[in-house]
Amino acid sequence: MDKYKPYLKKYWYHFFLGPLFMIIEASGEFILPYINANIINNGAANGDIPYIIRNGVYMLIIALMMLAGGVLGANFAIRGSARLAAGVREDTFLQIQKFSFANIDDFSTGSLITRITNDITQIQNFAQTLLRGFFRSPIMLIGALIMSFSLNPKLAWVIFVVIPLLALAIAVIIKTASPRYTIMQQKIDQLNNGVGETITNERVIKSFVREEYEKKKFFRINDELVEKSTAALKMMILMQPISTLAINVTTLAVVWFAGKQIMVGDMELGTLTAFITYLSQILMALNFLANIILQGTRAAASDRRISEVLHADIDLTDDTAAFPEKEVSSGSIVFQNVSFRYFKNNQQKVLDNINLTIQAGETVGVIGSTGSGKSTLVSLIPRLYDVDEGAVLVDGINVKDYSLFHLRESVAMVLQKNTLFSGTISENLRWGNENATQEELERAAKTAAADSFVQTFPDGYETELGQGGVNLSGGQKQRLCIARALLKKPKILILDDSTSAVDTATESSIRRALREDMPGITKIIIAQRITSVVDADKIIVLDEGRIAGFGKHAQLLKTCAPYQEIYYSQKDKEEATNNGE
Repeated sequence: MDKYKPYLKKYWYHFFLGPLFMIIEASGEFILPYINANIINNGAANGDIPYIIRNGVYMLIIALMMLAGGVLGANFAIRGSARLAAGVREDTFLQIQKFSFANIDDFSTGSLITRITNDITQIQNFAQTLLRGFFRSPIMLIGALIMSFSLNPKLAWVIFVVIPLLALAIAVIIKTASPRYTIMQQKIDQLNNGVGETITNERVIKSFVREEYEKKKFFRINDELVEKSTAALKMMILMQPISTLAINVTTLAVVWFAGKQIMVGDMELGTLTAFITYLSQILMALNFLANIILQGTRAAASDRRISEVLHADIDLTDDTAAFPEKEVSSGSIVFQNVSFRYFKNNQQKVLDNINLTIQAGETVGVIGSTGSGKSTLVSLIPRLYDVDEGAVLVDGINVKDYSLFHLRESVAMVLQKNTLFSGTISENLRWGNENATQEELERAAKTAAADSFVQTFPDGYETELGQGGVNLSGGQKQRLCIARALLKKPKILILDDSTSAVDTATESSIRRALREDMPGITKIIIAQRITSVVDADKIIVLDEGRIAGFGKHAQLLKTCAPYQEIYYSQKDKEEATNNGE
């Protein structure tokens, strides 16, 4: 409940006035039948027209009060539940923004989307139902019971035979439905994951002509969701017929016993009419309370899933930062006996005993076979992950002693996957610096060899990009991502295989521009092609998570076997290509 308390306090008047007005409406529910019974018994039976008119006016006034109470109660319930949901949704979103890469790995994208949308909507619906019915139903139930006993105590005992049986049936339904709702929400996760993956990779699917496969996969997931949803929801469907059966059976019993009393003159017709109305109210109130509990069961499943996100143990925080206000000044980097595993129980290390020193302003290349740990190595610098053993130092200070904000503000990283967002090119570039001038945008774009193609668009830097930059080529997206990173004016620039989609001439132009325009920035370039790092001040060669070599190109070509293997295999391939083989 802690996650809801701030919003219950902030919007307390919604959560107070909503039930209050619903109680006003409910109070009229058990007063009206009593007045109606008096009209039949005393007014209609005796032909007393003034009595009928006077009590009819009372009923009209009460009905108008009930109308006002119902409308105002529903209004406050809707507003209060919506604001409660909005607050929890905001808290959940902010929590996700704090997630480290390790936390993100624990939740699928589809699951997080379901939790922040569908699950919170379930909480909102339950809160709204609770505000409208939690107090209204008990008031109606208790009031109708009291009025029933006041009208005919002997006949009222029939109700106490039905209530336990109805309560037992409701308990069985709730107990059966509860675990099914959790499974249903998990199937919604799977559906969101599948749809998101399919839509994101639509171009790949079409290029491999895999539409039929994706259709079958979607149909399978969708059918599973239908099956589990039906299994959960059909329990709720049982509520209505069971309640209707209880009402009808009890009504028959009441009419049977009351008929005898009317025949002998112990009960009047108006009293019977009111009694049956109260009976219906009692059973309807029980039914509504059961629906609240059943909806609460579904909301409880959603609440647990939201709590898993809100209470996730975030492993990367500023709590241990010794210098939270300190900024990176130069950009030197030192790895001291660094080891790392993604799966902490796994004996094999992704990085094993890494020791290296990178001076501020140096250009360092990182090369190695696929899976050798290149991306993992550079991810430790801005603390996207924390080391398991050893330490990473920036400017001689452990990265854990910086605040995450100051550390990451000083590091610009262009990842392997180039991500652009819906909006204009200029809006995407200003992710690097939201206050950048147009001149600064163009300068960064020229350094990244992006200005030339941007200027060919009719709208230039105001060209609208589709989601993920789908209307750009791979090389164009890479260059824009580099320009965005340069606008950040970092102390450390990390390019993780970020020129793989551009031709060698353009790549050479980018390297030259980086060297000439940004001489004081520490640059780390991960590459598959040795030509991408051949001019670097130093080259790190990784092999199965260990440093196999560290030095200049000429030195490594003489002393490092893995480097020699990569170099000559690429050279042979290049020669074969040039010879038309």
